[in-house]
Amino acid sequence: MIKRPNTKAQRIKRHKRVRAKISGTPERPRLSVYRSENNIYAQVIDDVAGRTLCSASSVEKGFEGGGNKEAAEQVGKMIAERAIAKGIEEVVFDRGGYIYHGRVQALADGAREGGLKF
Repeated sequence: MIKRPNTKAQRIKRHKRVRAKISGTPERPRLSVYRSENNIYAQVIDDVAGRTLCSASSVEKGFEGGGNKEAAEQVGKMIAERAIAKGIEEVVFDRGGYIYHGRVQALADGAREGGLKF
């Protein structure tokens, strides 16, 4: 019997390793990404104060799409729009232990298109 790796545990391990090095400040908060099987979520977090400044996801009311790359790009544009409305232009990107590919990359590209710098 072949033992398969626990991919969720591996992702959490990677995320902890990244989080040891990056942190969101009031001047440059952290843009955190969570990718579930069917949806994608993004938050702008000030780790010093320990609070979420704004968020966007593909499960919000009136959101068209789902959890595909196009939806991820829309979520990226939404989070950028909401962050800029609150006066946040620069963020630190936290990919959440996921590979920078597919939906995570689409969300990042959408946020850059929306005007966020990272």
